[in-house]
Amino acid sequence: MLSPAQSVANIVLDHSECAQVFQQHRIDFCCRGELSLERAARERGVELPALLGQLERAIAERRGAAPDAMRDASTPALIDHIVGKHHAYLRKALPFVRALAAKVARVHGERNPKLRALDGAVGELSDALLAHLDDEEANLFPALRSAGADVDPETARALAAMREEHLAVAKLLETLRDASDDFALPDWACGSYRALFGELQAIEQDTFRHVHLENHVLAPRFGR
Repeated sequence: MLSPAQSVANIVLDHSECAQVFQQHRIDFCCRGELSLERAARERGVELPALLGQLERAIAERRGAAPDAMRDASTPALIDHIVGKHHAYLRKALPFVRALAAKVARVHGERNPKLRALDGAVGELSDALLAHLDDEEANLFPALRSAGADVDPETARALAAMREEHLAVAKLLETLRDASDDFALPDWACGSYRALFGELQAIEQDTFRHVHLENHVLAPRFGR
């Protein structure tokens, strides 16, 4: 049974299937993962018993599925997973969704001006994430592959910078949510409009899982 006092990060570490439930309620389990379930629900205006019920149903439905092994993977294997799965996905998805956001804003921005703000936010997110991936792959991850439990001051600063960049990304994802009205589609949305919102939801989901691994599995191995 889940406890209201558990942190949302630890709930996702133990039950990765709960991530989707948290996303539905815009509960940040990566950058604000230290919050207790009770406080996170209160801050989002979600009834705690209802949230607990959703989480426990998600866990019950997942029983029997293979557990996520990344928590127990070696550091090199964890980094390979992050780069091969999450970084590779974003490098492919971001240029596509950036072009799609520009198209939808150009065609439908007069009817829904929020699409222009959304286009700008997608561009900011793409720039921030791609620069972040490049820096991790070129500098931080090579240092962590060879580091012991105690990292040197430069690597410690890089880990702190990683967390700060994650907070900035979380704010941009909030902006996307606001500009898209929580990815709500109007009746008149065309195929491109629908594709854009579907892609943005997929990027949000993948980014939260990606940042969660870095903040709550990778960084704690080095006391961060």
